[in-house]
Amino acid sequence: MEGNISLESTRFRALQHRNFQLFIAGQLVSLIGTWMQSTAQLWLVYKLTGSAALLGVFGFANQVPILFLASIGGYVGDRYNRHLGVIWTQTAAMILAFLLAALTLAHVIQVWHLILIAFLVGIVNAFDVPIRQAFLVQMVGKEDLPNAIALNSSIFNGARVVGPAMAGLAIVWIHEGWCFFLNGVSFLAVIGALLAMRLAKTEPKRDDGSPFRNFIQGFRFAMSDRPVRAALLLLSLLSLLGLQYSVVLPIFAFR
Repeated sequence: MEGNISLESTRFRALQHRNFQLFIAGQLVSLIGTWMQSTAQLWLVYKLTGSAALLGVFGFANQVPILFLASIGGYVGDRYNRHLGVIWTQTAAMILAFLLAALTLAHVIQVWHLILIAFLVGIVNAFDVPIRQAFLVQMVGKEDLPNAIALNSSIFNGARVVGPAMAGLAIVWIHEGWCFFLNGVSFLAVIGALLAMRLAKTEPKRDDGSPFRNFIQGFRFAMSDRPVRAALLLLSLLSLLGLQYSVVLPIFAFR
């Protein structure tokens, strides 16, 4: 009995922190909305154009900002207020979702709108993802950080299952635009959770070099450390060849 209690307390230890409880609740709602929007966007691109090539352009536009700007996002997260940073990125993503909903529900949406907004969302994500991941340690501390990362990954993958399923129902029963609108509304949950947090004041890191120099130092460290290098190369290969199947799924759904 004691062993089971100890296991359970270890498995959900990060949830003992009030700030992380708020974060997880808000993130779960927001991520479901995000996956709904992603699914509906792909569907709408193919519905408007019937072009597999433009599906690829859409996916590229959404992901390429992360490739080039994520390191800058990490730099910003290290040297500025992460709490405010996440609030601003989530607010920007919410505005883009409502803009997309308005264009779609007004029946004026065009494929270039979808690609442009996907590109802007990619820029937001390039800053949001590294800042949000660095923000975890501020919520739970270094001791509970591994558990917080595991729980955060669990809700991400859970939302990845629920969100597209809900998007499919919404597309059939109502309209693609409502998927975008519901995503915009879902951001209110995470923004509200972030505003409700009580955080101790932290001093940002002192700027000890140019962003480019810090990036080079970080890259050299990653490539010289075998476990880090292997993890990064595996993730890169998986992202390039394994995770892009979702971009072409509308082609099969229309058949």
